[in-house]
Amino acid sequence: MANKTSNRIVVPEAREALNRFKMEAANEVGVNLNQGYNGNLTAREAGSVGGQMVKKMIEAYENSMK
Repeated sequence: MANKTSNRIVVPEAREALNRFKMEAANEVGVNLNQGYNGNLTAREAGSVGGQMVKKMIEAYENSMK
């Protein structure tokens, strides 16, 4: 099977917004992200950025339900 990735952006115009969101989340948890490749991050650092992003998305969804 060909090497397919499932994490492609469905709306290409959203790429910049997602990058800003990721950088904001990384800043909030104290992880220094670079533009582009971040292979030097530990699993803990990468997970904390992803976790912060999910936390903020859930928070935004809950606020929209009020």
